[in-house]
Amino acid sequence: MYEYAAVALTTFFATIGPIDVATMFAAFTVAIPRRERRRIAVKACLIALGILFVFAIVGQFILESLGISLAALRAAGGILLLLIGIDMVFARPSGATSTTIDEDNEAIEKHDIAVFPLATPLIAGPGAIGATLLLMADAHTNVLHQAMVLASMVVIIGVTLVSMLMASEINRFLGLTGIQVITRVFGILLSALAVQFLFDGIAQANLFGG
Repeated sequence: MYEYAAVALTTFFATIGPIDVATMFAAFTVAIPRRERRRIAVKACLIALGILFVFAIVGQFILESLGISLAALRAAGGILLLLIGIDMVFARPSGATSTTIDEDNEAIEKHDIAVFPLATPLIAGPGAIGATLLLMADAHTNVLHQAMVLASMVVIIGVTLVSMLMASEINRFLGLTGIQVITRVFGILLSALAVQFLFDGIAQANLFGG
């Protein structure tokens, strides 16, 4: 039971990246008053949580409608998470967990950045959405495991909110080196989890294929 919760927490922490989000938040809101920054952070986290909850609830229905098997989702999700993990280990920006240069430029011109790029794609990006679908599908009919996934999602979004509100302090305390160390450690853990998901998907496909 606790093992599944640990997997969900680690996966969401790695794919959402609260520290990375806080760093981007600090860059986007450097000229914005503190009260307005707080409002933007809360709004972004609530929207991101809503997006992930929608995919958690209706994700299974979407997969069944498209005829996507759990084995295929595990394999595809494993590959996606592995690519994200590799980028994290080498401290490279990933399109699944960060914004592109064009998106950064568009965000600078916006007055309210809560929806874009904070809520999505920074918090509820392709990596987090993929992780949500994969974890919920992996939990299948186990209500306790599904509850753990949703609870883990809320916890990491909460950590992300705190990180955004304390973005300046975190950046000063950790520095670039500290942030990259944390990113690399979780990148290694995410890569290992991704390979396990991939192995499970291949094994399940072979089982039903045989």
